[in-house]
Amino acid sequence: MVKLRARCLLVGDTAVGKSALSHVFHSDGTLFQKNYSMELYIIDSAGKETLVEACEKMWGVPSLLCLVFDLTSEQSFANCSQWMERVRAHCQGLHVPGALVGNKSDSSARREVQASIAQEWAESQGLEYHETAAKEMENCDALLLSLARAFHSLYQERRETIQNLSPG
Repeated sequence: MVKLRARCLLVGDTAVGKSALSHVFHSDGTLFQKNYSMELYIIDSAGKETLVEACEKMWGVPSLLCLVFDLTSEQSFANCSQWMERVRAHCQGLHVPGALVGNKSDSSARREVQASIAQEWAESQGLEYHETAAKEMENCDALLLSLARAFHSLYQERRETIQNLSPG
């Protein structure tokens, strides 16, 4: 059996639902095939500015990025640019695949960020876009599978690179 280990960096403003998504991810492993074991280490970062610098020391070298914002807060979406800058600076130019997550889709009456705008921004950053309602556990499985696929692709690319380095 092959074990694949990924470090997923979960970032975003305070109270956007990062910890709720982390809890959903850790609560059920039935979404994966049984012929391999994938361990997804989720690094749930604090969203408060005073704690972010301390959290960066725990980030290590992430395999994946899950950037979360609150669909009912235009400001939390606007701050995603700053989060991307911070992650890119931390990773020193290394491309980290992942997803932009609009959380709290169950609060549609208070929605401030349109899906088309978020989708366009995500694509410009090389991220997939998902909308979830972590509190209701809605659409979290699609996000988790997306992250798993992104990591598997990264794993395959690195494996091929290593195989190409070895002498014929």
